[in-house]
Amino acid sequence: MDGGHGPRTVRRGGAVTPQSTGHAERPKRRNVELALLLVAVAVLAGGLCLAGWEIDGRVPDDLALFVGAFGGAVLVLHVALRRLAPWADPLMLPLAAVLNAVGLTVIWGLHRTEGLVEFAAGKQLMWAVLGVAGCLGVLLLLREPRRLQRYPYLLAVTGLVLLALPMLPIIGIDAYGAHRWIGVRGFTVQPSEFAKILLVVFLAAYLGMKREVLSTAARQLRVRGVKVFSLPRMRDLGPMTVAWGFAILLLVGTKDLGASLLLFGVFLAILYTATGRKSWVGIGLLMFSAGATIAWAMFVHVRQRVLIWLDPFDPELYRSAGGSYQLVEGLFALADGGLFGTGFADGRAADIFAADSDLILVSIGEKLGLTGLMAVLVLLLLLAERGFRTAIASREIFVKLMATGFAFLLGFQVFVVLGGVTRLIPLTGMTTPFLAAGGSSLVSSWIMIGLWLRMSDSARRPSPAPQEQARGEDVTEVIRLPGGGVGAPRGAGTSQGADASQRDEEAGVNREGDPSPSRRATAQG
Repeated sequence: MDGGHGPRTVRRGGAVTPQSTGHAERPKRRNVELALLLVAVAVLAGGLCLAGWEIDGRVPDDLALFVGAFGGAVLVLHVALRRLAPWADPLMLPLAAVLNAVGLTVIWGLHRTEGLVEFAAGKQLMWAVLGVAGCLGVLLLLREPRRLQRYPYLLAVTGLVLLALPMLPIIGIDAYGAHRWIGVRGFTVQPSEFAKILLVVFLAAYLGMKREVLSTAARQLRVRGVKVFSLPRMRDLGPMTVAWGFAILLLVGTKDLGASLLLFGVFLAILYTATGRKSWVGIGLLMFSAGATIAWAMFVHVRQRVLIWLDPFDPELYRSAGGSYQLVEGLFALADGGLFGTGFADGRAADIFAADSDLILVSIGEKLGLTGLMAVLVLLLLLAERGFRTAIASREIFVKLMATGFAFLLGFQVFVVLGGVTRLIPLTGMTTPFLAAGGSSLVSSWIMIGLWLRMSDSARRPSPAPQEQARGEDVTEVIRLPGGGVGAPRGAGTSQGADASQRDEEAGVNREGDPSPSRRATAQG
């Protein structure tokens, strides 16, 4: 034995032969992660230099601050990963870092033309460093992701409280026609960004426990003998009804169409992943469509968003307060970007309201063109793909559902934002993860990365070797008999050995293949 650090050797007949421990290690690939992180830091440095040359004709004065602070933060996180989660996915951290770097560059360029770069871009840099610290905090505090499964209802209550905070009269802030923020001593926080993470964990825990019940179908609808739909039992519609009612209440109370659509969509995705029933998705979509239709008829702000989506170029709607001006200018900015972009010195994106937050994809499309926008979307797609890959590799159903929920959350959020600015769906005012300005969105996105890294480390970590599973215990070993049979494992118990000896004795053959003593005595007699 070598203390559990190498293959075990067994001496047989004077020869020493190695024995495999069953510990098939896969490469950790932390050096690949380090190389890609250096590329992400180089993207930030190159982007800031390009923006500075185009706007001011020189390298930015704060280049060292941005590159040093952001690069130092992600490199410290990388070093910590080598110790805390050595088997974590090597692509997640570089993908998040390069997306954050692109967002910092575009925000710096937008506000440099306005003369507010020290305030806006510097504040975003601070949130980026705090987000990386939050990711590190998740890795330090959470050693096993399955422990979150112990507190499903506590997580649900906390998430609901966070969503309800903006509706309180004292700390809630009503801005731009929605209750999304709370104000604390001059700082504004968007609690829904953190509530989404808690609710995804709750849904993964709850549906992981109830998936067998929810998978049961009451009856099937058939057309000429062909099954077209499976109806669940009526008593199992409780979770769906509660989620639907919560989505409608969120839409009514906070006037946040995007969060309502996003959370209900993630709920349907996790529900389908847990049960495999397409009927749940169909019923959920019908219920949400009915609720949205009622909300459109009853509430002015919902009807206004739909009218802007249907006819944004109407002159009266374009000139009215809260009209389609923002959406139309965003479409013009995307058109101006063309294939390779206008650069940071030209364009109209800097003059559009919320160009660095809600319309950050429009700003990227104008400054970097269709080529740059597609590259950013591919990076977001790759990050979601790594989340799905982690879900596939996970061994526990709770971890699978949680990783899947976060991947759907990222994908749906990008779809809602991109669909809104391109008129595919009504504009909702949501932010793009890692790219948009705002501390709540950025910090919560890095926290999600921390959970993903911990889940991928748990999924990719090799199973412990047998001698590590039971230290001090005899290792079970299979011994092949000369006659081609297989004997009982060592340490398997005395009863099996006694039974085998009794059978050999009755057959007149001992363990070495010779006649038993009683048979030899009879023969000699």
